[in-house]
Amino acid sequence: MTVLDQIAAAVGADRILTGADAAAYGKDWTGAYTSTPLAVLRPANTAEVSAILKIANATKTPVVPASGRTGLTGATLADDALMLSVERLNDITEINTAGRTATVGAGVILSDLHDAAQEHDLIFPLTLGARGSAMIGGLLSTNAGGSNVVRYGSTRGLCLGLEVVMADGRIMNLMSALHKDNSGLDLRNLVIGAEGTLGIITAAVLKLQPKPQAYATAMVAVPSLPDALELLHKLQDETGGGVEAFEYMPRSYIDKHKELFPGVAGPFDKTYDVNIMIEIAATQAKDAIPNEDGSLSVVDALENTLGAMLDAGTVLDAVIAQNDTQRRQIWKRREDAGEVAFFGGVFVNTDVAVPLDKVAAFEKALTPRIKAIDPNADEVIVAHLGDGNIHHTSYVSRNDPGVMDALVEAVEDVVQELGGSFSAEHGIGVSKLETMKRRKDPVALDAMRAIKAALDPNNILNPGKVIPDA
Repeated sequence: MTVLDQIAAAVGADRILTGADAAAYGKDWTGAYTSTPLAVLRPANTAEVSAILKIANATKTPVVPASGRTGLTGATLADDALMLSVERLNDITEINTAGRTATVGAGVILSDLHDAAQEHDLIFPLTLGARGSAMIGGLLSTNAGGSNVVRYGSTRGLCLGLEVVMADGRIMNLMSALHKDNSGLDLRNLVIGAEGTLGIITAAVLKLQPKPQAYATAMVAVPSLPDALELLHKLQDETGGGVEAFEYMPRSYIDKHKELFPGVAGPFDKTYDVNIMIEIAATQAKDAIPNEDGSLSVVDALENTLGAMLDAGTVLDAVIAQNDTQRRQIWKRREDAGEVAFFGGVFVNTDVAVPLDKVAAFEKALTPRIKAIDPNADEVIVAHLGDGNIHHTSYVSRNDPGVMDALVEAVEDVVQELGGSFSAEHGIGVSKLETMKRRKDPVALDAMRAIKAALDPNNILNPGKVIPDA
């Protein structure tokens, strides 16, 4: 029997897609990474995932887990491998309002979880542009970040428990709703961010938060990034940490957005170099009660801070959303970042993190190095300024692999000089393997290889991703 015959006998032939039925799964959202899986497997429950991995491990057949395939690093390339899609593991088993947790399958789409929590006046605070297709399993496997990290943390910080199927098919039950569990090694956090190389996540217990009662959302222009940080710190102090999003969109991003979406107006009547999207959320019911003039206190607080900084010259311009339609327009400009970065010709895209006060230094140091490599290159940056995560794209003047590699190394050099990380929220996949070889501490790499060998001795789980060969 072939491996597919064995899997069909174990879980049913209707769980297997091949040929034309499987073709769409061989392409990710970017279109940059394409592959031809041996087959696409669509198990309906954890027991079926376990049965598949037992067979794959016994036959030493590679298995590549996949969720919404909205990643940017080629982590779901599956040539000559079985692609295991978690899309049918899509049950929202429980919304626990008292414990403020959600128990969900790995195939639950992020926006569906948002809707389910909303029905109970709660939120799952992770949000990103791909929320309508990204699935919980993939978000956990990449430790996704998004725009609300400044208040709620990344996906790892929002997860309490996991169910994981190991390489040999055994099911590891870590499905705890505990906020404290000091019973040995933290295997949950080891699996989160491992991109399916240590086990396949099939379910999770996630933290929910109270639904904000009111928002204050604005676009603000400031003279410099240090002025932006001053604004961030003032707003955090005055709102008790109520800033949910603090997003940096420089002139280059606004110009590129106008080019891609010519019918969309810019954020201001004038054009500025440093543009910040701010959202503050208030969770107390009193904050949703209008004042006598119809205003909300959270909006008043933002207006007062911006007004004082306008008088001081540390804010140049500001537009505050007056209704939800305007709020969504402000958010859409930021959430269009994927289209802005990935559909502008030949480019090099990086996802890095530096300390909050080093973002300006990153820009200043990087631009001349890029121009020295490719004088005709253009740059676009968009950043989660509240947590120091920068998405930098270089649009090169020619499709030259040597130039593109040099640009990547230039970014790496600056990040390393500033004490940053070459990977902030998109994961490693295949696109950053060479960077891992160059920049990751060699002892840390040896530790990763040892853990991988111990948990997956036959190297069947997403081989060739995340951890470079020695």
